[in-house]
Amino acid sequence: MQVDDAESSRLCHARQILDRVGDKWSISVINELGNGTRRFTELKRAIDGISQRMLTATLRTLERDGLVHRTVHPVVPPRVDYRLTDLGRTLLGTVCNLMDWAVTHADDIDEARATYDGKPDSKPESRAG
Repeated sequence: MQVDDAESSRLCHARQILDRVGDKWSISVINELGNGTRRFTELKRAIDGISQRMLTATLRTLERDGLVHRTVHPVVPPRVDYRLTDLGRTLLGTVCNLMDWAVTHADDIDEARATYDGKPDSKPESRAG
């Protein structure tokens, strides 16, 4: 199949977007915000393993991409809420399906990895060459 320059450019741009919204932290944030508006600390508690720095970076990127809306309330101490935008909600079904698939098939993946890792030719040094 021949791809012209314009199509190639669109595919490259789409891959960049998928790299961003498809990373594990973005998927986790989008999934959690699918339950409604959350404060930073609520997101941090709900997303196992994410650091404060990574959550901040992920939220900023998702906000920049138009997927998350950030509201700063003028109170002391400041309160900041995050919610999905209309565009972010369009991703929710896909993200939820992906998360459901991962939960459903986690044991299958673990079993496949163990089988693969047990093969004599699966050792990293035997694949080099």
